[in-house]
Amino acid sequence: MRQVRIHGPEDVRIDEVAPPEPGPRDVVVKVAACGICGTDVTYAKHGGMMGPTKDPMPIGHEISGIVLFVGAEVRGIDVGMRVVVHPGGGSFGIGNGAPEGGLADELLVRNAADGGRIFPIPDSLALDIAALAEPLGVGMHGVEQANVAATDKLAIFGAGPIGLSALAAALDRGLTDIAVIDLSPARLAIAAELGAALTINASETNVWKALSEAHGTAPALGMPMAATDAFIEASGAPTVIPDIINRAKAHARLSVVALHHESTPVSFLVVLFKELTIRGSMEYPADFASTVELLQRRDLSPMVTHRYDLSEFSSAMTAMTDRNGGKVLLTMGAQ
Repeated sequence: MRQVRIHGPEDVRIDEVAPPEPGPRDVVVKVAACGICGTDVTYAKHGGMMGPTKDPMPIGHEISGIVLFVGAEVRGIDVGMRVVVHPGGGSFGIGNGAPEGGLADELLVRNAADGGRIFPIPDSLALDIAALAEPLGVGMHGVEQANVAATDKLAIFGAGPIGLSALAAALDRGLTDIAVIDLSPARLAIAAELGAALTINASETNVWKALSEAHGTAPALGMPMAATDAFIEASGAPTVIPDIINRAKAHARLSVVALHHESTPVSFLVVLFKELTIRGSMEYPADFASTVELLQRRDLSPMVTHRYDLSEFSSAMTAMTDRNGGKVLLTMGAQ
């Protein structure tokens, strides 16, 4: 079968490998769709999670498919079931250092008998859209970490797949006063289609002036600040976090879901005086099934802007450099 593996820095190949050999506690999924995310691109750049590895490293962790095999000790999962896979269920780490990755024709899900690894999806949910469950979970947890209420004014920096997922999760919680900031008109158009009340192109508009006009102002350190209650940083831009800290109102909350590979200067004197709350956001809600439930409640298909067959993997990786695009999906034919 085919499997995408990293062999070294900037050396990613579609390899022919042996099909899975499952045991009585395992499940095999015929992969229908798998998204590519920025983490995969970073792994490819460095030749692995932390650099080159002894053996080729499989990638892909945004997975939907159809169950092909169910071990004798596995309960609640049947052959033919349409499912999404929790890549980190049981700390397994599919596509993130485990021997398995979702960018393949078939995927071995180890110890599925323990539960929390495979989640059924309804027939009404297309398998390619179901692959959004993993990035949606990241966005959902980012919203959880911001501790928002329906009456809060929220600003989301970054309208890539994670920022858009956070937008969907916030809207689902009842928030209506949400601003999304990005440099891409195309991504901002998707945010508006999904329901953002305000989109701000940071290359054309003064972000903080626009937020103050939309959310009002509140005093902090003797100056008027945007009265935005909470912020989600999903852009990865190095200037965003210091900007939010310096310009946020007192008692504002910041959830950082983007990967910042370099150190970011933070004035903790300002954090102290304003009594700001800053929280990191890593991975998913405690109940991964809630991602499937949200996908049933809200149409997130506008997030998917690129679809490729697995054989077109190199084109899909090139599409990841398109800062105007949304989610890039690879499909394997099992729909």
